[in-house]
Amino acid sequence: MTRLIQGCMGLGGAWDRTPYTAGDIEHAEAAVAAALDAGITRFDHADIYRFGKSEAVFGEVLARASGLRERIEIQTKCGIRLAEGDRPGLYDLRAETILARVRESLDRLCTDVIDTLLLHRPDPLADPDEIAKALHTLHDQGLVRRFGVSNMSAAQITRLQACLDVPLTVDQLEMSLARRDWVEAGVLVNTPAAAGIGFPEGTLEHCAAHGIELQAWGPLARGRYSGGEPSPAADLVAELARRHDTTPETVLLWWLQRHPAGIVPVVGTSRPERIRACRDAAVRTPELAHEEWYELWIAARGAPLP
Repeated sequence: MTRLIQGCMGLGGAWDRTPYTAGDIEHAEAAVAAALDAGITRFDHADIYRFGKSEAVFGEVLARASGLRERIEIQTKCGIRLAEGDRPGLYDLRAETILARVRESLDRLCTDVIDTLLLHRPDPLADPDEIAKALHTLHDQGLVRRFGVSNMSAAQITRLQACLDVPLTVDQLEMSLARRDWVEAGVLVNTPAAAGIGFPEGTLEHCAAHGIELQAWGPLARGRYSGGEPSPAADLVAELARRHDTTPETVLLWWLQRHPAGIVPVVGTSRPERIRACRDAAVRTPELAHEEWYELWIAARGAPLP
């Protein structure tokens, strides 16, 4: 199984309802080709990305490339409704909404099955039994193979899983060298700094114990350490890239992959050259030594460990 997932949020043109263009389709084709060249065969979507246009242009790519669907895995998400007019953005995991959104995604993606469906964010008004009914329907009808969640804690996963006959196989969370609360939470227990950590304690351990894949969105920290402003951490990333004959992007992804939780980064860029810069993280085992991993962590946090 590939060690990386290609995120598709950057495909489809502008974040509005203007139609996508031929140029947007060509951009999507180039991004998909770069991902495949880098050894990436899993693609991550959401029904809200570019108001559905990310899925739609990807569907155009699939329709043009004979045999491509059989070579890749597609995951998408539902559960967020974007703000529109006077209505604010909100979360919606009602059964009828899940069923409708998945069928819309299938149409846009030009496929008859979604490999993995993630519930995008927790809906405080959602009834877990109602969610379970929708997911069982999708599974029984052969429209979705596997299910997971995004941005949920161990407790939320446990509550939902108790209502399901099919396993939840994924939890997708923001994790990077810049967003470090997932690792900080495990070492700041019994220290004053723990009060500033919002990551739900025990989530990594729960996922590991139950075979739930942890996926990291935003793993490159929007270029903060691989092309942004100079900093001690960015300098160290560059030095480690030279030391291991790879790219800064790979070093950042290796930092996540080196953790025993089995983290699978979701690469969000749609620029072909930057996707290809991640190739070593897809095809090489993480090569960061124990001390190098800690050096990166300490450089990024800007303070010694407690």
